[in-house]
Amino acid sequence: MKIAQDTVVFIDYILNDGDGNLLEKSDREENFAYLHGYGQLPTKLEEALEGKEAGARVQVSLSPEEGFGDRDEKQIISVPRDRFPEDEEIVNGLQVEAETDHGHQVFTIIDIQDNTVTLDGNHPYAGVDLDFDVTVAQVRAATEEELDHGHVHTGDHHH
Repeated sequence: MKIAQDTVVFIDYILNDGDGNLLEKSDREENFAYLHGYGQLPTKLEEALEGKEAGARVQVSLSPEEGFGDRDEKQIISVPRDRFPEDEEIVNGLQVEAETDHGHQVFTIIDIQDNTVTLDGNHPYAGVDLDFDVTVAQVRAATEEELDHGHVHTGDHHH
């Protein structure tokens, strides 16, 4: 089956930055799965995968604009420590989710002073050149439920 709108695609991938440093790779035991045509991957990567079949290998380089955008210093905010639950461990690098004016957003803690926590709302790969090396493991039609929900359901998926 070829990758097209409304297919579920299982991929193995290695993601390096523009200098060849490994950023992340998929777990060999369990392929990464996404629903094709729903913007779950950067557009240029999805376009490169379109029409491919299991076994195909695709290598795509993305500029920051094609990936996760440039860094925006306005996305760095400071909040009082008491905005966090007292029993929550606050450490640099921790990712926290918050509701903002723009909806749901993930922030990374980048600095902790006495009563102030500094958060960075930029995607960790904002401003980074990305090199994807992707191998298609499997392609199948999406189920009605997956199409309704707009994401893949795997065996351990719960709502």
